[in-house]
Amino acid sequence: MNNCKPVSTPLSLNEKLQLNDGAEKVDATAYRRLIYARTEQGTLCSSQADPPLSSRDEEIGHQCISGNTSPNIILTTTTIHVHPSEIPQKPRRNVQFPLNCTSGNLTRICPAKYYPTNFLHSQDDRYHPPPAACPDYFRWIHEDLRPWKEMGITRDMVESGRKTAHFRLVIVEGRAYVETYRRAGHKRDFYTLWGILQLLRRPETNIKPWEEFLEDLKEGEKRWMDKEAYAYWKGNPTLAPTRRDLAKCNISDKQDWGVRLYKQDWDKEKQEGYKQSNMARQCMHRYKIYVEGVGWSVSEKYILACNSVTLLVKPRYYDFFSRGLMPMHHYWPINEDNKCRSIKFAVEWGNSHKQKAQDIGKAASDFTQEDLNMDNVYDYMFHLLSEYAKLMRYKPTIPERAIEICSETLVCPAIGSQKKFMTKSMVKGPTDMKPCDMPPPYDALALRMLLKRKANSISQVELWEKRYWENQTKHN
Repeated sequence: MNNCKPVSTPLSLNEKLQLNDGAEKVDATAYRRLIYARTEQGTLCSSQADPPLSSRDEEIGHQCISGNTSPNIILTTTTIHVHPSEIPQKPRRNVQFPLNCTSGNLTRICPAKYYPTNFLHSQDDRYHPPPAACPDYFRWIHEDLRPWKEMGITRDMVESGRKTAHFRLVIVEGRAYVETYRRAGHKRDFYTLWGILQLLRRPETNIKPWEEFLEDLKEGEKRWMDKEAYAYWKGNPTLAPTRRDLAKCNISDKQDWGVRLYKQDWDKEKQEGYKQSNMARQCMHRYKIYVEGVGWSVSEKYILACNSVTLLVKPRYYDFFSRGLMPMHHYWPINEDNKCRSIKFAVEWGNSHKQKAQDIGKAASDFTQEDLNMDNVYDYMFHLLSEYAKLMRYKPTIPERAIEICSETLVCPAIGSQKKFMTKSMVKGPTDMKPCDMPPPYDALALRMLLKRKANSISQVELWEKRYWENQTKHN
């Protein structure tokens, strides 16, 4: 018997959020709430019968009775004295749930109980600071889901996406199931699923897990002034028209646009173990170019993290965080229709306004270190899925052709760098911190003002650029 009653019902690790109509929503796997207990008199105590705490100034003893309450058992009390402003810091419990590759590399089936269904923390809310405010780019979650706000999301809507989708992911009772329609290039579907499973970054090339990459940058960060005074880009220039156009800006016998472009030969890189694809070693120039390929490029966050000035060719797509970036604060906008001249001016401007250029590079680097740390990435996933789930008008079921996926089915059969980086990036256990506080949606006026501010910054750069080239023409 235990008369320490929980304040709230213990939440499952794969906590089921309920729809208004009673249907199960997407599970909030990454966020386990702290579970506390109280005696019938309201005294705080833990489920492990730890000594209770009193917030009164005088010394008072309280009992937390756990186990058999037979009269033969002698109950003892512990007396403590705690002021509200002097709450001791209790060390966090570091709970980990290792991989279960019982079948070695042949693991293809998820263990029956690969993650505990319930997990209790005995710590009091007072041992942890209140949740921080989420970064401002979280507000775009509301805008992205606005089209479904009135009517909700129906089963027919979801199933109609089969025509263009690569796979369908369903989470039921905290377990993930995938029906694959077609394969995606560069294993993008694989690493998307890896992220959904609360695991980290893509190890497809020689790119380390995101947190490890940020630490590498801190340790080996080069002063902006010591970097090469050119714009750098490395990638596949034949992937899309915009990249083929960028390739024309490379240095030649006739023209130097201040650009140094390098072709990425992925077949050769694969044969050599991706030794030349370490993103942390590609931060040696004052300016780094970001240009899209067929669609959005994964390189954006790595370029922003370099402490170089990001020269961002006007994009058609955006990453989940990129609308939180401000032109001339986090990056320098590049004209898509006149890339070479636009980049040339950006390099000339930066080399003659060194402090301002350094400030832009630092703002972008700070953004990745702070607003894009993994806690915020997982908080974003949690809030997006939670808000999405609120719009669902049906109860998800497992598709007939779907298979279950989990950490084991992805990691255990993997080999080489893929297995190495997945193992490093895997979330080892539940967090005892609450997710950040979701900001409210933009009101119409605030959103218009934000977009206008961005447009004005880009227009200002275009005006400077126009005047620069007019002066160059006059002097020539």
